[in-house]
Amino acid sequence: MNPGFGIYVHWPFCLSKCPYCDFNSHVAGTIDADRWRRALVAELGWFAARTSGRTVTSVFFGGGTPSLMPPVIVAALLDEIAGRWPLAGNLEVTLEANPSSVEADRFQSLRAAGINRLSLGIQALEDGALRFLGRRHDLGEALAALDLAGRTFPRTSFDLIYARPGQTPQSWRAELERALTLAGEHLSLYQLTIEPGTAFAPAHARGDFILPDEDAAAEMFEITAEVTAAAGLPAYEISNHARPGAACRHNLTYWRGGDYLGIGPGAHGRLGAERIRQHRAPESWLTMAEKDGHGTRARESLSGEDRARELVMTGLRLSEGIDTETFVESCGRTPDSVIDPAGLARMVEGGFVESGPDRLRATKRGRALLNSVIATLLAD
Repeated sequence: MNPGFGIYVHWPFCLSKCPYCDFNSHVAGTIDADRWRRALVAELGWFAARTSGRTVTSVFFGGGTPSLMPPVIVAALLDEIAGRWPLAGNLEVTLEANPSSVEADRFQSLRAAGINRLSLGIQALEDGALRFLGRRHDLGEALAALDLAGRTFPRTSFDLIYARPGQTPQSWRAELERALTLAGEHLSLYQLTIEPGTAFAPAHARGDFILPDEDAAAEMFEITAEVTAAAGLPAYEISNHARPGAACRHNLTYWRGGDYLGIGPGAHGRLGAERIRQHRAPESWLTMAEKDGHGTRARESLSGEDRARELVMTGLRLSEGIDTETFVESCGRTPDSVIDPAGLARMVEGGFVESGPDRLRATKRGRALLNSVIATLLAD
C-alpha cells in the first residue's frame, strides 16, 4: 500500500485567537502578501530540488486561517507545485476555512485557484457554545457557509468539538444527529481538551468552567462511534468519520507513515527517517526563507526504532490499523520489533487489540482508551 506523498502549507494568520487553540497561529494587523507569496514559492522550490520525481498525492492548506490567504497566493503555490512535481490523477487539495461571511465570500475564488476539498471549522451547532469557544461566526453564518461550500467544492467536511462545559451525552447525541443531516461525506469530531499555553488553560485552572467528567466524555465517544456508523460515516481514525472512499487522503498519508513536506512557519515534514521543522515565528521564518530559500529550523534523523515506534502510534489511530508490509517498507522493521510481547498479550486478552501476521489494529474498545493501549504496547 502506497501511503502517498503530501505537501502541507501553513498560513499562520488569524483574525483572532480561539481560546482552545494551541496551533501556531497569530493575529496580524497587516500582511505583505507579495513577500509571503515569494517566500512560500521559494521554499517549495527548495524542497522540490530535494524530492525530484516524487508524485504528489495531496496538498493541504492549514493554519492559522488559510481561507484568509489571498486566492492569488493559493493559485501561485498550486501552480508552483504543478510545475515542480508530477501530480497524482486524483490529487486532493484541501483548504481549512472558517464559516464567517468574510471568508465565505472567497469560496468561488479559492475553487478557481484549485481547491477541491474544503474543511469548515464550524465547531458547534449552538450559538452559546460558539461564543464560549471564541468563534467569530454564529450558527446562521455556519449553515450558510456550509450550504455555499457544498455548492462550490466537489468535496467538503466540517469540524465539531464535543465534551464542552454543560454538555451531556443526550445533548451531544441530538447535536450530532443534526450534524449528520448537514454532513456530506466527512466529519471531524474532536473532544475538547485543555492545552497548555491556551487561554482556556488558566481559566480552567481557576474553575471558570468545568468539563464533563471522564465517564460522560467516554459515553460521548461511544455515542459518536455509534451514531456516525449508523449514518454511514464510520470512524476511519479516532476523530475522523467518512463515507466509504471519502477519507481525507492527506491525513491518511500522515497516519500510514508516508512522506510529506511542511511549508511555512511552524510546519514540520518528514522525508524517510528525517524529521524537518520550520521556524515557528512568522517574521523569523519569512526572513530566513527570503535569505536562504527555506525556513528550516531543525532536522532530526530518526533511528529505525524511533521510526517504528512513531508508526505504531500513528497507525493504531486508524480503524484499519497497521499493515505489516507497509510498516516494513517504511522503517525496515516489523511492528513486533518495538512492541512489548507481554503488553501485547494483555491487550489482546483484554479485547483492546487484534493481532495477526499481516495487521495489528486497535478494537473499538481499544480506540476508546488508545493512549493507554499504546503506552502498554510500547512499554520499555
